[in-house]
Amino acid sequence: MSNKFVFDTADMNSIFKLRDALFMELYPIAKAHRPIIFLCIGTDRSTGDSLGPLVGYKLKFFSRKGIDIYGNLEQPVHAKNITIAISNIKSTYENPYIIAIDASLGNIQNVGKIILENRPVNPGAALNKDLPSIGDLSITGIVNMYGNLEFMILQNTRLNVVMQQAEVISQGIYHCLVKLFGGKKYSDSDISMENSLNSTSDDLAKG
Repeated sequence: MSNKFVFDTADMNSIFKLRDALFMELYPIAKAHRPIIFLCIGTDRSTGDSLGPLVGYKLKFFSRKGIDIYGNLEQPVHAKNITIAISNIKSTYENPYIIAIDASLGNIQNVGKIILENRPVNPGAALNKDLPSIGDLSITGIVNMYGNLEFMILQNTRLNVVMQQAEVISQGIYHCLVKLFGGKKYSDSDISMENSLNSTSDDLAKG
């Protein structure tokens, strides 16, 4: 992937555009049998910074051999434990391919957009935190605009913006993984969640 992809959550086909862009990047990774790790960064204590944990929560039922998800609402990966999480991933998996998912701030006209590119994220950059860059691929959601007092901006971000981005990202990832690896047997609760994902996608496709 040489160029970054930008997806607008207002676009009813954004889920499928994200799925296809992810598939192009992950197909050779899957063929090489590299473990694929989704590192969902953020905290549920801040609305604007909850994008990663929300995506992790929506995807947690999909963990299977060769795929793992770190970070969700129950066990978020944030500034205080991200170094430990990264160390754990690198000691557990051989040559893992890490997809980092995080919230970011940007220009007002880009709020609500999702960016996919083959570069790491710099978690905590908006808050001037010195944390390690991470990810072979990054998915970032622009949840609010730049400004002074970024901490307050993240705290006062609209939940609706974050939820829409989390929905597009989680469903795009889900449908990409199904396209790559096919389905698998789920428990009743997992099937219910999967049907919910598919129903929403069908509604979006119909417009």
